[in-house]
Amino acid sequence: MARIGSSVSEAARLLVRGEVVAIPTETVYGLAGNALHVEAVARIFEVKERPTFDPLIIHVLDLPAAQNYVQHIPKPALVLAEKFWPGPLTLLLPRKSIIPDLVTSGLDTVAVRCPAHPLAQQLLALVDFPLAAPSANKFGRLSPTQAKHVEEQLGNEIPYILDGGPCPIGLESTIVGFENEQPVIYRLGGIAAEDIEAVIGKTGLQLHSASNPRAPGQLTRHYAPRKKLVLGSLEELLKHYPAHSSGILSFRKDFGLPYQRLLSPSGNLREAAQHLFLYLRELEAMPVDVILAEPAEEKGLGRAINDRLRRAAATTAQPHTYE
Repeated sequence: MARIGSSVSEAARLLVRGEVVAIPTETVYGLAGNALHVEAVARIFEVKERPTFDPLIIHVLDLPAAQNYVQHIPKPALVLAEKFWPGPLTLLLPRKSIIPDLVTSGLDTVAVRCPAHPLAQQLLALVDFPLAAPSANKFGRLSPTQAKHVEEQLGNEIPYILDGGPCPIGLESTIVGFENEQPVIYRLGGIAAEDIEAVIGKTGLQLHSASNPRAPGQLTRHYAPRKKLVLGSLEELLKHYPAHSSGILSFRKDFGLPYQRLLSPSGNLREAAQHLFLYLRELEAMPVDVILAEPAEEKGLGRAINDRLRRAAATTAQPHTYE
């Protein structure tokens, strides 16, 4: 069984040995291994049961560290990194050959981010390699936002979980790539699209790919609880599903039902994002047959919340995501 602790040096020791460990970030917990060590990367795929055509994000300490692994950084990417790193922003950049093909699924780009969590920062300062670190869960399942969530799914398969407390953001990073140096958002996440565009201007949006995705988080079905999730107006859904056997995920309205979670009673989108995966995890553990959820307002982080809910509700299973 995995040990849970707060020793950054222990996590670093295991990583140097080629082991994989769970680490906290400000977005979700990641399953980390030496991104330059093919066997460690292969172990990440094995533990997650993740298809190898699904590329990984590498995590680095800072912008100078990122430059060791990419051929060049387009000007808008540099502006974004200077504004949002460390933080929940991933940049899709042309890779150097030092990055193994297994990390990038053979693509000529690599996804790079600089996490803001203090323990992740301390860990990256202790090792001399980048960390490949997708979400520390089984492929396609709900992302973990607490150490105990990792233990529930991966505790028998990894040696150590670095406990950094609940993840303060609770949604995966926003992924931005560049086509002919023009910015494209490939995944909505912890930085709102509006905030990205406020810095670099208008961006494209390519969120879905049925196969051979360019970036993590592009498959139709992902981030899914084990129970069926139906997305729509809760008032309408409750006309068709029995309240006593339905889990209710509402944004702010209290329906007074036995199995309900409110993402944010005050209507705060950041609070709602922080609670999303936690509450879906709690609802799937309740004695309910179905989870009924309503979308958030389609603005700011609400767009990323709705993206996760739509993928969780998708009926056609397709294999993919980065973090």
